[in-house]
Amino acid sequence: MNTQAQPSFASRISIAIGAFFRALSNADYAARLRDIDRAPAFAPVSAPVAAPAPAPAPAPIVLREATPDAALQLLTLFQREARLIDFTQENLAAYSDADIGAAARVVHEGCNKVLREHFSIEPVRSESEGSRIVLEAGFDAATVRLTGNVVGSAPFRGALSHRGWRATSVRLPKLAEAHDASILAPAEVEL
Repeated sequence: MNTQAQPSFASRISIAIGAFFRALSNADYAARLRDIDRAPAFAPVSAPVAAPAPAPAPAPIVLREATPDAALQLLTLFQREARLIDFTQENLAAYSDADIGAAARVVHEGCNKVLREHFSIEPVRSESEGSRIVLEAGFDAATVRLTGNVVGSAPFRGALSHRGWRATSVRLPKLAEAHDASILAPAEVEL
């Protein structure tokens, strides 16, 4: 709809007389006047300017709910092979450093066995720790965590303080349907 002020009666007479004489002398102008009368009453005079499309809303982040069974199964394996839960639940204040070190060696060997048997693990970065690296724009922030004085934008230059770890395969045993994974180690009764 036209938002300009409507011409007065006297102005319309002037416009009509001008259009009359111009239509008599110019066939193209007369054809345009004829087409105006055939157009719908509320048709816009000029094509509307399209408003810029709104930016698309960011996709919602969907969080997966982790089922506890695999985590509980892993804790069970660490307890069975390394007595990890026993070690972490023990009050170590009464023991000497040598005793704690000897127990830590058993826990370390058992944990290492569980990891070797049930996971394939490799470093995230192939460079040696301490080496200087450059992270170009677009680096995968899920695989590299920036620490220290992080300012500006990529490329980032720094020293690799930890290579990171990635599991390339997981081989946990299958659980029977009736298995209660919350029992990490059954109570033991000696007869």
